[in-house]
Amino acid sequence: MVLASRRVLTIAKRGFHAYPIAKSFIITPEIKAAIERKGPVVALESTIISHGMPYPQNVETAKVVENIIREQGAIPATIALLDGRVHIGLTDKTLENLGKIGPKAQKTSRRDLAAVLSQKKAGATTVASTMILARAAGIPIFVTGGIGGVHRGAEESFDISADLTELGRTPVAVICAGVKSILDIPKTLEVLETQGVTVITIGKTNRFPAFYTPDSGYNANAAKLIFANHKLEMNSGMVFAVPIPNESAADVKSIQYAVDRAIAEARASNIYGKEETPFLLKRIAELTQGESLAANIALVKNNAKIGGQMAVHLSQLKNQ
Repeated sequence: MVLASRRVLTIAKRGFHAYPIAKSFIITPEIKAAIERKGPVVALESTIISHGMPYPQNVETAKVVENIIREQGAIPATIALLDGRVHIGLTDKTLENLGKIGPKAQKTSRRDLAAVLSQKKAGATTVASTMILARAAGIPIFVTGGIGGVHRGAEESFDISADLTELGRTPVAVICAGVKSILDIPKTLEVLETQGVTVITIGKTNRFPAFYTPDSGYNANAAKLIFANHKLEMNSGMVFAVPIPNESAADVKSIQYAVDRAIAEARASNIYGKEETPFLLKRIAELTQGESLAANIALVKNNAKIGGQMAVHLSQLKNQ
C-alpha cells in the first residue's frame, strides 16, 4: 500500500511536461514563457492553412482563430515546419509565407517529419504530427476542425488515417467537430475504442457530431478529464467532439449529396491516400457553392473558443 501511494504521488507531480527535443524548436518567447509557467496554450495545426482554403482567406481565418483563443485568455501556438526547423507559434510573416505557399507545402504526418526537416521543406502539420510536436513542446491541448479516420471502403483499401494511431499513443487532448463526414464514422469510432482513446461529445446529447452538421454546448469539467488523464500517465490522447452550432450547420441533404458525389468522382479518377481528403473537401465546397467551407470555418472558430476555455481551466488545475 505504501508503494502504491508513493507511485500515485510521483505521477501527480510528474504531470505533463516538454521533451528535451523541444530545445531545438523555434518557440516564440510568449509561448515559451507560458509553457514554463504552466499557462494556457492551445496548439493549432497548419494543414488547414496550406490545404484547407485558398489564400488570402486561409491567413485571415488563421488570424481570426488565433484571436478567438486569445479572447478566452489562452495563447495560440500554430505549428509548422519551415527551413528545416519546427516552429511552435508563427509570426505574422511566417504565417503569411505559409499561406502563400499553400498546397505546395508538404502535408506532414508522423512518417514525413524526418524527411521534411532534413530536406528543409515547408511542411504543414496534420493532426498526427501536430500532436507529436505539441506533446514534445509541452502543450496538452490542440484545436482542429475534424480528425482523420477510417475511409469509406477501408475493408478493401485499408486506408485508415495515422491520426487514429497517434491518438492511441500521444497524450494530447484534441478538440474537434468530430470526424470529417467524408469518412466512415462508425468504423472510426471502433478504431478509436481499440486504440484506447477516450471520446467525449461536448453538447446537449451524447451523439457524436458529423463535422458539418449538429448542436452545440460546453462543459468546463472537460479540463478535469484531461488533468486526470495526465496524472494516470495513460499515454493516449482524448477526443472532445464539439458539434457545430445550429446556426452555422450545413443542410444535411445537400452535404450528403455532395459527399456521395465527390467520393464517386474520386473513385472514378483513382484518387486515394493523402490526395483524397483535399480533393473531397474542395469538391464538396464546389458542389455546395461554398456552404461546406463556410461551415468548416464556423466550426473551427467554435472549437477555438472551447479549446481556449479548456486550456484556461486546465492551467488553473495544474497551478493549484
